[in-house]
Amino acid sequence: MRPGAAPDGDAGNKVKTALDPARDALEGGLVEMGLDLGSESTRSLLQYLEMLSRWNRRFNLTGTRAPQQIVTRHLLDSLTIVPYLRGDRVLDAGTGAGLPGLVLAIAVPAMHFTLLDSAGKKTRFCIQAAADLGLGNVSVVRARLEAFEPQQRFSCLVSRAFESGAELLKPAQRLLQPGGLMLVMKGAYPQSELEKVKAGGFEARVTPVAVPGLDAARHLILVEAT
Repeated sequence: MRPGAAPDGDAGNKVKTALDPARDALEGGLVEMGLDLGSESTRSLLQYLEMLSRWNRRFNLTGTRAPQQIVTRHLLDSLTIVPYLRGDRVLDAGTGAGLPGLVLAIAVPAMHFTLLDSAGKKTRFCIQAAADLGLGNVSVVRARLEAFEPQQRFSCLVSRAFESGAELLKPAQRLLQPGGLMLVMKGAYPQSELEKVKAGGFEARVTPVAVPGLDAARHLILVEAT
């Protein structure tokens, strides 16, 4: 069976019907963002959505429960950083339920994504999701960021989890390749964080990003590794 395809029978039809609004929101959002991921990747994103919704009922992986809201607040939000990714090895620091790492791995199969989190239930979900989705470009590591010792440095570090981008500066120095890029996803314009990052001797800038269907500010801090 194709990833994300519904099984034969009434149960499959019910799943498909329940996901129709979420599917419409995803497909419309991708068009608005100018992202052509192809039908297989879109199906995989919907399968990930279904898995996240199912696990959420038992393990509370995210505070957002409605499938259509998950599409807007998590899937499309994660995809806003696709144009900014760099190189071929990406670290998602504090991945949680695979956000943005699993979503990005589906969208950009040519890159390898290492998903890092210290919470066992979240890394177990990411391992299962990557296996079910057939994502050969994903590794999942259960560890705290400050204790993580990779064999190779990364070309890009992304995070939605850290309250302050300045918290990532010290780890980024040892985890990123020279010329690597740190991408920190934020809500309102992070003026104070930008000042702290620059005070640490890093070249940084902030760019606004737009999430289709979300009436809230989103910004991205971009920090160049030295």
